[in-house]
Amino acid sequence: MLFYFVLYKPYEVLSQFSSEGDKKTLKDICSVPTDVYPVGRLDYDSEGLLLLTNDRTMNAALLQPAKGHSRTYLVQVEGAITSQALQQLQHGVEISVNGTTYLTRPAKVRLLEKEPVVPERNPPIRYRKNIPTSWIELTLTEGKNRQVRKMTAKTGFPTLRLIRYRIGNLSADGWESGELRTYSKKELTALVFA
Repeated sequence: MLFYFVLYKPYEVLSQFSSEGDKKTLKDICSVPTDVYPVGRLDYDSEGLLLLTNDRTMNAALLQPAKGHSRTYLVQVEGAITSQALQQLQHGVEISVNGTTYLTRPAKVRLLEKEPVVPERNPPIRYRKNIPTSWIELTLTEGKNRQVRKMTAKTGFPTLRLIRYRIGNLSADGWESGELRTYSKKELTALVFA
């Protein structure tokens, strides 16, 4: 039987079921059949939507670079981000991928006028009175290791908080951190590959 789940992965949880030191894993926060696994990954220090399935066909389709399905991130960066930095992110920046220089694909990016409504992070970002922060929405069609963090750092605005907020048309609106939802293949395909 094929299963389709989406998890709002909390901060400081590994995107895997197997133990690794004393770090929390998916096994600690959700219960799914043993043959279900995450599609792609979200870093330990990132939050947001993570697909879990045992459907190898869907997994392959989602991880195929040529398909280029969109993923939207809400990113809190250190500093008052400039329009020049936003343009750099939009047009692509050079980052290091496995020791090789890589030019990121063009991305959609916009400055958020106010802080987005998202689940609280535990522990919260350390507040520093004299250093402002900015929130941006960044949509990518590729997923290199730690790409968003590398991109914002390259423009001079390090990432403080990173949330995968949307995969295709599947949005984290109204989700709680750690929440797990079940979908049918038809529902999930319609949302993710929209």
